[in-house]
Amino acid sequence: MMKRFVLPGVLLASVACSSATAQGVEADTPDDGFVWQLPAWLPRPAVPEDNPMNAAKVTLGRHLFFDARLSADGSTACSTCHDPALAFNDGRPFSDGVGGARGHRNAQGLANVGYSPRLTWASPVLASLEAHALIPLFGDAPVEMGNVGQEQALFERLRADARYRDLFDAAFAERGGEVSLFTLTRALAAFQRTLVSADSAYDRYQYGGDADALSASARRGEELFFSEKAECYHCHQGFNFTDTFATARSGFAESAFHNTGLYDVDGQGSYPAIDQGLYQVSAEPRDRGRFRTPSLRNLAWSAPYFHDGSAASLDEVLEHYAAGGRLTVDGPDAGDGSRNPLKNPLVLGIRFTGTERADLLAFLDSLNDPGFVANSAFSDPWPAAHPAALDRRTALDNVPDNAAVAPQVRPDRTANLPWLLAGCLFLLSLVALLRARADLSAVSPTSRS
Repeated sequence: MMKRFVLPGVLLASVACSSATAQGVEADTPDDGFVWQLPAWLPRPAVPEDNPMNAAKVTLGRHLFFDARLSADGSTACSTCHDPALAFNDGRPFSDGVGGARGHRNAQGLANVGYSPRLTWASPVLASLEAHALIPLFGDAPVEMGNVGQEQALFERLRADARYRDLFDAAFAERGGEVSLFTLTRALAAFQRTLVSADSAYDRYQYGGDADALSASARRGEELFFSEKAECYHCHQGFNFTDTFATARSGFAESAFHNTGLYDVDGQGSYPAIDQGLYQVSAEPRDRGRFRTPSLRNLAWSAPYFHDGSAASLDEVLEHYAAGGRLTVDGPDAGDGSRNPLKNPLVLGIRFTGTERADLLAFLDSLNDPGFVANSAFSDPWPAAHPAALDRRTALDNVPDNAAVAPQVRPDRTANLPWLLAGCLFLLSLVALLRARADLSAVSPTSRS
């Protein structure tokens, strides 16, 4: 069943397609004088041609990110599930949308999200922050911000705020300061591209030349991490410690999805029916249980871990990899993940000594960036009594222990949205090909000689 949107199809396609090139492979894009706050060793994120960076757009995006009026009932902002105090993570296994709707995936952190050429846990084609914004704003499986069928009401709420009239005018002067899906999604994306975390102790040691930035234990943990014994580096590689990564200088976008043996509910590789990972998009049996590799940065604020928030601590994560998969003894998800036939063959099991485990944890701790969490440029710009913040829930406000609450079981129609984007890209390519052929046929033999 196709994802349900009330937006006119042409408008949806224009939003989805026009920013689909932000995959780290396009030429440099003018930044309208925008100054990136990046260390000299780090290239900037890829930026779509139709959404160049500028300071006014980032300021607008920051206000929108923390504005609960983006939700139908004024309770949920982007920051509700991506809290800057938690390195833009959630702190819970699953997130609640408007009306108490329960999701079935752990909300991912947004640190360095501009460097990720694939978004969400298991979409091979959702490649731009502009297109991704449609899912929380208008998705209905699960409901997050609850605006499906209420798009115009959302825009009217924003137009009624004098502050937004000024912000949209400054950010999109070339479009007359319009408040629309086009400008809304692009401002949100611009702000998120500034969420760069690159000042951890490891960064200072590895890229800044500070030999004293890492403890002896962390240096031993680094050696273990990059060894063939632990094998961590095969999937957690590069600056952002993930094999899904691209910068503005990348020749191509790297992306990968892996089954790590968390489950094997049927002895044939299946994960719990509520979330089979990449399989829900591809329908290829071999893709059951495959999810995008998360970054290892800022793990101190990222618990619980895995796509379903099923590991409460890093100790549990290491236990999983030490065993080569998770054994679930009873219940509907019972099975031995270490025997999952679709599991990545590098997840073999590791015999850690007590010292090695402590060293590896010390290395992972060196990837935390407290300055990112404390960065005032990423903080809430709204006064507490403003309508944008008055009824806004934070990540941990008035929420029961989600670990004991089953996620809402609903058909995952969201999985169809990436295919809409892929179809859109195909149509654009076909139009370009037909135009090129028409141009060639219009050239006479004489002019070609």
